[in-house]
Amino acid sequence: MPRPAILSLRARALDVPMTKPFGIAGGAQVEAKNVLVEIELVGGARGWGEGAPFPAFNGETQAKVLAACAKASPILEGVELEDDSRIREIVRSACAGSPSAACAIETAVFDARARLAGRSLRDVFGGAEQELVTDITITTGSVEDARREARAFSAFRTLKMKVGGGDVDRDIARALAIREARPDARLLIDANGGFTVEDAIRFATATSAAKIALFEQPIAPGDWDALAEVRQRTGLMVAIDESVTCAADVDAAKSHAAADAVNVKIMKSGVFEVLAIVQRARELGLVRMIGGMVETRLAMGTSACIAAGIGGFSFIDLDTPLFLAADPFEGGYTQDGERIDLGPIDVGHGARPRVTA
Repeated sequence: MPRPAILSLRARALDVPMTKPFGIAGGAQVEAKNVLVEIELVGGARGWGEGAPFPAFNGETQAKVLAACAKASPILEGVELEDDSRIREIVRSACAGSPSAACAIETAVFDARARLAGRSLRDVFGGAEQELVTDITITTGSVEDARREARAFSAFRTLKMKVGGGDVDRDIARALAIREARPDARLLIDANGGFTVEDAIRFATATSAAKIALFEQPIAPGDWDALAEVRQRTGLMVAIDESVTCAADVDAAKSHAAADAVNVKIMKSGVFEVLAIVQRARELGLVRMIGGMVETRLAMGTSACIAAGIGGFSFIDLDTPLFLAADPFEGGYTQDGERIDLGPIDVGHGARPRVTA
């Protein structure tokens, strides 16, 4: 029996309105300008993937994702679906400047494989867990915004606050206001690299009463020793995000004593490399976290399948579909407040476009 091969790859813009801007240290996303990739196999089977560029995170745009997918498309035609090495070679070459494009293509490949096998991606990745509990993000804004949202998100036991890129004193006041409004919550702080070393230390010192559980990417990537200094001087659990895009970065973080936790994202690394990062973090004894960009349930469901399939993730940050004003997909996981249930996924990541490309 011939092995399944890729017949075509198509990509189109996937624009989804948001209920409110999603602000981080580098700027805000006011609309999810994503990309939907569809792989069709010889014989008619399909798989879908999503690219979710976030210009404020790394400068990537929808146009870059579409261009990278267009470059990869003719090269992938005829490639066997199970040929990992060839697929990775093509994706690395065509999507060198667009990690979201790499993610979209690799997600579609994994989805197509699982659909052909009649299995969910959660089972493909190990089937360790069926349910995850996510945090909810309090984006950049005023002190009153932070206090109001902390109370509004009463169904979530873990709150993640975005800081950095502005007034440190305001960020301090926001963190303290959240703690006052929600004394019961586990509080995570994410600077997206927006603090200097001294600002990060000042913030941590001034918010000691807030009992921060995790300090994510307090300073910009590029200086492991500086990150280690923040970790040592604050005494907080430090997670890396922008600083880790490949498995080798996990080794660097460990050797410099620069991080306690690793936040993996398929949008910055692709599916293949995320699996390698997770494995290396486990080998080196680092805490595992999974997050995403401003994604729909397709990409977020893929990440949820990875986390639940492998199991043992201490921090789940898979909340951005809750900030979207529309859902362009049917099927996939279901969500009730903070709880993500992967049980309803039938095959692949479970999501199917309401209108196919």
